[in-house]
Parts: sequence; C-alpha cells; structure tokens
Amino acid sequence: MPAPIRLRELIRTIRTARTQAEEREMIQKECAAIRSSFREEDNTYRCRNVAKLLYMHMLGYPAHFGQLECLKLIASQKFTDKRIGYLGAMLLLDERQDVHLLMTNCIKNDLNHSTQYVQGLALCTLGCMGSSEMCRDLAGEVEKLLKTSNSYLRKKAALCAVHVIRKVPELMEMFLPATKNLLSEKNHGVLHTSVVLLTEMCERSPDMLAHFRKLVPQLVRILKNLIMSGYSPEHDVSGISDPFLQVRILRLLRILGKGDDDSSEAMNDILAQVATNTETSKNVGNAILYETVLTIMDIKSESGLRVLAINILGRFLLNNDKNIRYVALTSLLKTVQTDHNAVQRHRSTIVDCLKDLDVSIKRRAMELSFALVNGNNIRGMMKELLYFLDSCDPEFKADCASGVFLAAENYVRDDSVPNLIQLITNSVEMHAYTVQRLYKALLDDISQQPLVQVASWCIGEYGDLLVSGQCEEEEPIQVTEDEVLDVLEGLLVSNLSTPVTRGYALTAIMKLSTRFTSVNRIKKVVSIYGSSIDVELQQRAVEYNAKLLISRMPIMEKTASNGPTEIVQTNGEAEPSVVEAKHPPPVTQPTNQANDLLDLLGGNDVVPVIQTTVPTKPASAGGELLDLLGDLSLSGPAPAPATSVPSSQPAFLLDGLTSPPLFNDIAAAGIPPMTAYNKNGLKIDFTFERANPNPNIAVITIHASNSTEADMTDFVFQAAVPKTFQLQLLSPSSNVVPALNQGTVTQVIRVLNPQKQQLRMRIKLTYTHKGSAVQDLAEVNNFPPQSWQ
Repeated sequence: MPAPIRLRELIRTIRTARTQAEEREMIQKECAAIRSSFREEDNTYRCRNVAKLLYMHMLGYPAHFGQLECLKLIASQKFTDKRIGYLGAMLLLDERQDVHLLMTNCIKNDLNHSTQYVQGLALCTLGCMGSSEMCRDLAGEVEKLLKTSNSYLRKKAALCAVHVIRKVPELMEMFLPATKNLLSEKNHGVLHTSVVLLTEMCERSPDMLAHFRKLVPQLVRILKNLIMSGYSPEHDVSGISDPFLQVRILRLLRILGKGDDDSSEAMNDILAQVATNTETSKNVGNAILYETVLTIMDIKSESGLRVLAINILGRFLLNNDKNIRYVALTSLLKTVQTDHNAVQRHRSTIVDCLKDLDVSIKRRAMELSFALVNGNNIRGMMKELLYFLDSCDPEFKADCASGVFLAAENYVRDDSVPNLIQLITNSVEMHAYTVQRLYKALLDDISQQPLVQVASWCIGEYGDLLVSGQCEEEEPIQVTEDEVLDVLEGLLVSNLSTPVTRGYALTAIMKLSTRFTSVNRIKKVVSIYGSSIDVELQQRAVEYNAKLLISRMPIMEKTASNGPTEIVQTNGEAEPSVVEAKHPPPVTQPTNQANDLLDLLGGNDVVPVIQTTVPTKPASAGGELLDLLGDLSLSGPAPAPATSVPSSQPAFLLDGLTSPPLFNDIAAAGIPPMTAYNKNGLKIDFTFERANPNPNIAVITIHASNSTEADMTDFVFQAAVPKTFQLQLLSPSSNVVPALNQGTVTQVIRVLNPQKQQLRMRIKLTYTHKGSAVQDLAEVNNFPPQSWQ
C-alpha cells in the first residue's frame, strides 16, 4: 500500500473544501483508508493514522474505531507512539468504556518508567480519564511520585492525586504524609498544584481542614513573597507576579479561615497588604482583588478590613468593564445584610448604575438599591426608584413596583393590596394626595389590577376629598361627581377587570352614596348589577341596594396574623376576605356548629357568617391534607382537616377591611415554645398565646426557618386536628423561606379546645427546593399541657 498522507497535508486538504458535503466526502475517504491500514496491522504508519483520526474527532466526526489502536500505541516502546496513544486515550476513551481496563497495566508500567516524560504521560492520562477502579489500583504509584524530588513529576502527581481523591475519597489519607513538604517547594508549578490538592482535601474532609489550619502561616509567607518580590519574567503577568498562584492561595485561605478566629487573625495583615498593594489598572489585578474581597468577607476579619473590602467593590462600580461592575453589584448584594453601613457609603454610585444600558447591571442595581432603603434615606431613595420605575423597561416594572411597596412597609408580604390600603388608611394627612394620584393613575391605565383595586377603594373612601380639590402636596385636579362615577362604571364593564376588581368598583360606588349627591344614579347602577351573572357581584348589589348608608372606615390595626385581613386565593389573585357584621349574607348553619363558631370568635354577640366545614371536593383532588389523620387513634368520628377561609366566604364585602379581628385581646400566656419539625434544613417552631376572654382558644404561631444555602419556594403549611377540636389556619407571611436562616415565615393557627384535651396534630409541608418539589408529613404530640390550663 502507498504511504498515507501526513496530518499536515490532511488539514490543508480539508480546509480547501468549499461545502460541508465536500468536507464530509474527504473525511469518509480518509477514514476508509485508515481502516484499511488498521486491518493490515501496519505498525509503520499507525501513529500517523491515529493522529489524523484525532483531528477528525476534533472536527466532530466519529473516531471510535481507533480506540484499540490507541492501546497498541501506548504499549509501544517509542515515546512518539506513546504520546499519540495517551492523547488518543484521553480524547476517545472515558471510564464508561470497557477498553480502559486494558490500560491499567500499561499505565502502571509507565508510572515506573525510567524516563520522566513517559511517567508524565501516564500521570496526565490517569488524572484525566481514570476510573475509580484504576485509581484504587494505581494510587500507590501516584503517592510515590508525589514524594519524588523531581519537580516536573511532583506537579503532575499532585493533579493526579486530586483526581484520585475525587473518584475515591477514602484514599485521601494515603496522600497526607506526602503533603507535608509540598509547600516548601520553590517551583511555582509544584506550589500551584499543591495548593489545589490541599484545597480539594480541605473541602472534602473536616478533619483535613482542621489538620491543615496549621499551614496558614506558611501560606501567608508564600503570598507575601509573591507580592513583595521583584520582577520575574518567568511568572510575570501584566506586572504582577504569578497571579494564578495568588488566587489559588487566597481561595485556600478563605476555606481555612472560615469560622476560625486564630486562622483569620493570622491572615488579616497579608489580606490588607494584598488589597492595598495590588495594581488595579489591569484585569489581572482586579481578579486578585476580587478573590481578596471574597476571602475577607468569608473569614472572621476585622471591621476595618471589611470596610476596605467593600470600598474595593465600590471602586469596581466605577470601572468601564461591565463584567467587573456586575461582579461588584452581586458581591455587595451578598454583604449588604452584614455590613449595611459600609455599603451605604456607595449608595450614590449604586443608584447611578440604574442608568446603565446593560440589563443585568440594572437588575442587580435595582435589587441592591431596595436592600439599602431604610428610615433615614427612604425619601431620597424612593425618588430615584420612582424615576427608574417611570423610565425602565417593561420587564423591570413589576419587580420595581413591588419593591417600592415592600420598602414602604419595611417587610415582605404577599397580600400587597390590603396592606397598601392599610398604609393609606393610617396616613390621614396623605388621604387627599393619595386619592388624587390614584385617580390620575386610573385615567392613564386600568390594566394593572392590584393598582386599580387600591384606587377604587380610595375613591370610595375619600371621593369627597377628590371632588373638593383639597390637596397641599401638588396642584389639585378639578373633577366632578359624574366624572368620578363614570370612571368607576367603566371599571365595571371593562374586559380588563377581574371579578375581584369589579367587586371593589361596585363597593366604591356604593360608598359614594353618603359622600356624593348623585344618590339616584348610584342606586340605579347598583340595581343593574342585582341581576348580574356573577353570583358574588349579584349578592353584593342586592345587599347594597337594600341599604346605601356606609360610614368612613376607621383606622385599621393588624391582627396576630401580621396583616389587616386574611387572603383567599381566587384564580391566582390574592383578595381580602373578612366578616362584615352589619350586612351578613343569609347562611344556614346547624345550631351546634354556630355555637362552636361563636365560641371561636370570642363572644356570642357576633353573627356567624363564615362556613367552618370543609367544602365538598371531587375525589380526584385527593384532599388537601391527604387524610392527614387517617392513621391516628382518636376518639370520635373522622377528623376534620383544617382549612383557611373557605371558598363560600364573600370575596369582597366592603373590600374586606371593616371587620374586627377574629380574636381580641391576644396576650402572652407564658407557655414555652417548642420545635414541631426539623428535617432537611427546614425547622418549624411553635410559639403559644392565649385568647381572652375565651380560655379554650389557643393561638399558635409557626415560625419556619431554612438553614440550607437555597431558598425554599412555594412553601405551604397545612394542619389537621381530631374532631373534638376546631382549627383555623390563617394566611402565611410569605411563601418563600429564605436561605441561611436570613428570615422566617410566620403563620397563625387558632385552636378551640372546649374539652381541654391534650392536642394531637398532623402537619403536611410542601415546598420547592433547588428545583425539586418536596412533600413531607409529620405528627406533633408533645404540646405543652399548660396550653389548655
């Protein structure tokens, strides 16, 4: 057979192809020639053919038929053959292939070869694609090479040891004696790979972490020599001595110093030197500074050093490189909770980032701006954020608007509409200004339903202030009663309005009967909706038409559930729902159920209008609590699961904001708290209160915390009790349990225990964690007996 073409000629030929089909034809023709050569067992050109095969593999063409030829080259005595053979093994083989089992003996022989370059080839291959079986068989040879005096072999052996530890962690202790003298090596390559090996061992074993903490002074000394040494052409990168080794040492120091006072104190000075002496004109220096900042923030560093780290991030915000600005904003967002005052000094620079053209930078700047809002700067920050809200892209408006509200209330809540209404109610001096601004907002846009609901409520309450033009904050608008009613009637007929919004609008029109003179028009509008196909709207219209006399709302106070109302989920929207005692809808209930409800409400003078039984659901739903009490040995008939406010409750009676709290005069009962659930990082604590004047009612507040590194979203807590008890589960403060115990989700449970029995409760927890849905059941039987005494 004629001699095959060389690799260089093949590359030149393939590059002359003008189409993909032409290239594919060339490759197929050459592959056929290579197969024929392999069948002839031609040892002369095997190395050349495998090299060409590897090039075709890099282009994306199949080359699996060359695997055995790679093994033959590895077994060859020629270095050139071994080099191509090992390279082919690393590219064409992985640990899922059975062929690699044949390599173990070849690699073992080459690890003991007399030539260091052959040993280096074997170490590279084992460290790249060695399986757990190969690592177990060859770990001893790797450990021997790690102790050799040859720097070329030691750096490769250290990286191979990292791969062995990842594949077989129990072999970690084998390499412990060999690590003693690694950091005393002068060769930077050995130092670099040694630090990588030590980092891997510390991350995988707490015992190794404690053992290597004694190396902190030695690491500090190496880092100091790097930043103080003069120019070295071999290691210099943009005027900085070996930045790759510096970064690796900083990462290892971060691991060793975390949670340890002595180690942190030993590295404080060198971190300050790195932070002040590193050149920032090139990205190499910025990379070292960023790693320094991360190390300072993770260890138990001094307060002055933390301020220095945050100032470095503040300088990053002025950099022209968008990546550096984004990294700075992300890092500041992580540290704002622990070093709030230091981050506040860079508030103006952070706000300037809201004007950046890059979408990612604007989003991070917006999140950080909201995190910086406090009582001292809220006016100035709100001006900037409202300007940003007015000019930002549509994708930012929803998050920004929610952030503005949450900043005003100063803590996160899901039920934004009733809480915003409560804020407006409590700010008496702002009523005229608020109603005018919201009326203008309705004229501009009625597509944002939560805003429309709040505006409707305010117009119903303060419509007389709107018409009279009383406003000191800005130029008052001139509007007539008919124009106001036209806007509200437009909401009733708009296709954009949800049923909840129509309820707000109808209630607002009804309230205006005592504030406006156009009573006949109002009565006519209300009468029209008495025949609405929406049963809820029809019921409200009939009740409102019977008595069009509504006084102004009193200032509201929050109940124990941390919110002015309870929330009913309807079609994915949160709406307020409570009891209006003046106009109860006709509800028929059994006598004993009504009496229990009267006890639950804390007195006999309240008309019971909330259905306390569980609505019938189809069998396919499976039940909200999946028969939580199905296996409990309890006396009496089947237990009734707890429910939040049932679906039969009115969706918007007087906007759901006029009812007194369900339980009055809540006072601490001196009952010790208890832990009801602690599993997979989720912890549920119960605290207890007593409801007066009814001693048979206990108020239990759950506190859900999350110690993992990821938020738990879509969090739902459900509970069920035996038949002899009655239980009411109010709305939670949030459906997200923050990571790292940075916040809690609270929820109130009210339990009526007329017979003062020992409480038994079955709970169900569902949430999403790291993209996976989690569901768990638990039984709580160890309630303090004084809860019912």
